[in-house]
Amino acid sequence: MQFRSTSSRLATAVTAVLAVTALGVGTLATAPAAFATTSASSGQADATLPLYPEGSPLGGAGTSGFFTYDYVEADSITDLVWTPYDGGASKRLRHPKNGGYALAGNDIAVVGDDSWPVAMQSITLWNMADPAAPGVDIDLGALGGGYLATLSPTSVLAQIWKADGTAELRVVTKDGATTTSRKITGLPADAANFNGSTVLGGSVLVRYEAGPPEARTGHRALVDVAAGTVTETYSSAKSGYNDSGHLTFSASHVAWLDQDDTEAYVTSVDRKTGEQKKTVLGDSTQEWYYELVGDWLVYGAYWAHATAVSLTTGETRDLGVTMSESAPSTDGSAVLRGSGDVDGDGLFRVAAGSDGAPTVTKVAETGQVIPPLEIQQVRVPDAVDLDKSGGKVTLSWMLSRTDAYLDVTLTHTVTGKEFKKRLTAPASGTLFSFDWDGVIAGVDAPNGTYGVEAEATLLDGTGEPAYQGWLMNVTRAANPHDYTNNGSTDVLARDASGVLWRDDLRDRPVGGKFVSAQRTKIGAGWGAYKQVEAVGNVAGAAPGDLIAIDGSGVQWLYLGKGDGTFAPRVQVGTGWQIYNKITGGSDLDGDGRADLVGTDGAGYLWFYKGTGNYAKPYAPRVKVGGGWGVYNQITAVGNIAGAAAGDMVARDTSGVLWLYLGKGDGTFAPRVKIGAGWGAYSQLVGAGDLDNDGRPDLIAYGSGGTYVYRSTGSVAASLSRQTTTLYSGEGTKFNSVI
Repeated sequence: MQFRSTSSRLATAVTAVLAVTALGVGTLATAPAAFATTSASSGQADATLPLYPEGSPLGGAGTSGFFTYDYVEADSITDLVWTPYDGGASKRLRHPKNGGYALAGNDIAVVGDDSWPVAMQSITLWNMADPAAPGVDIDLGALGGGYLATLSPTSVLAQIWKADGTAELRVVTKDGATTTSRKITGLPADAANFNGSTVLGGSVLVRYEAGPPEARTGHRALVDVAAGTVTETYSSAKSGYNDSGHLTFSASHVAWLDQDDTEAYVTSVDRKTGEQKKTVLGDSTQEWYYELVGDWLVYGAYWAHATAVSLTTGETRDLGVTMSESAPSTDGSAVLRGSGDVDGDGLFRVAAGSDGAPTVTKVAETGQVIPPLEIQQVRVPDAVDLDKSGGKVTLSWMLSRTDAYLDVTLTHTVTGKEFKKRLTAPASGTLFSFDWDGVIAGVDAPNGTYGVEAEATLLDGTGEPAYQGWLMNVTRAANPHDYTNNGSTDVLARDASGVLWRDDLRDRPVGGKFVSAQRTKIGAGWGAYKQVEAVGNVAGAAPGDLIAIDGSGVQWLYLGKGDGTFAPRVQVGTGWQIYNKITGGSDLDGDGRADLVGTDGAGYLWFYKGTGNYAKPYAPRVKVGGGWGVYNQITAVGNIAGAAAGDMVARDTSGVLWLYLGKGDGTFAPRVKIGAGWGAYSQLVGAGDLDNDGRPDLIAYGSGGTYVYRSTGSVAASLSRQTTTLYSGEGTKFNSVI
């Protein structure tokens, strides 16, 4: 048997599962309020009545308005819409993922966590009669309890669980920052598993179970909230704890649902005489609704005529409404969602007339609600690691309508670089979404904070655009060969006139090929240097730095600024004319800092430990060993074969390439031959991780072409050649590639 009472369904905190809404670390615009205005439009037969949204389930009824649900099925989203009876603008109430709703018939919506069956523990009370008022947060979990019923905009009735499995009722009130509670007396010490009714006249009807563990039975009690005590108790016509249907009461009666194998019926008790009565509803397999209005029981099956029966005289009346849902209100009335025999579809209030008999008044007209254009949800992560996300991030916005387009702008807050995209309506649903690949104008976008702005505009150009702005932080792993702070390798090259150029490669292969995304002129005058070397981060900042040795042996440091340019040079050493080859940028001793090595004219290799101090970036030199004069190229490539620290490759005069595995102390294991024919290249560049596989790679430049050599992690076959667009047809243009 299925019983659908709105108050019962909501009092048990039915979960409204929301799609993930990840807010940014800050906002560029005001964050969305809990309430959003909804406008009514065509379809209203009676302009004097508010509009009941066509196709929306009834959520509940207050004294000044009613609640409906707004579903977005594709994303399991449920928003609660409050519509005032006085014709004011509707308000939409939203809540976090996996939250619950509770509506108690008194204009107050309770939004909380999804912790049923213990009941909602962390709740916020929203007074819909005063939607501008802030929500009131109450942490019932801190008291060991859960939500039961709403008493006022600042207080609730809660059940507090005890260690022995029993519970007690408490009135919990939030006054400013202070939460207080007081116990309800008059209940059995072993009571547990409470349910509560709508508050009426300062009282609540509660249902609970009590008795020995092997024979728990159901009980009901009327609680005077102000007095804090039980005033009346009632037994059930059936034994056991029956929790089907909702509890209802009036000034004259209390009532609840009972059933047997074939019949559903309401048990009612006259509060003055104690007389108990059974009102048969009908077939227990049907869906029934029932409410108490004074001493009349109003009931009906799903999409059947509503009937009212007097619990004192037995008189019955057809209310002239085919009903589909019902809800009680704290003023003692009830509302029926359905269709009137005379005045059509809508929402109807049933209240006691002057003679006590029920009167029916239409209070809302069913019609199509065309919502205003709103951005209802923003799914922008506060932080994304593009190395871990495969180089992309999904950004989404839920709109209230599909007849719109969405203009998205991502702005790097430091450089002002922008990415723009216009989104049109999806094939289904209202989720406007796209995958950003971390690229701006064809180049990997810099790391850092981005303003993510979205502006929705109706296709016909009417109305005001809807806007939301958030902040998102983008990160990638640091790359020692990155000068633009975007995680991708930048390769520098000096031409014959002494001009230095930067090629910004993509952060990962494009179509299986390593691609140069952009070339930028850095500046002239670099021909004054005998050697220029990329040395990684030597001063603590993420971008890579450069060391340059002039003709007199003075060593200069150029600190990378992270925007592709360099700070003015700083002299950091002298006497470097003794070295015919230097290489750096790799951590050779495992301390996390980039080191430098050089070979002198006598063939000795010297190790310079990185200090992390830009004023004196290297410690005094240490001799590594001799015999290095046989090589015309040495390159610190990083850890390409899984050893303890960074490795080196060296090419001899016959074009054979040798691998020196780093031992982690600035020295190397005996060399291993890894290939021949490398004499075709004029430059070998340790270029950092080009393909995001976690291993550094090598770029080989020469008249025969330029290639990327991916590291494999294996000693025996350390490098695998791949194609690239870098320096295509320019194999003799540059005299130094860095």
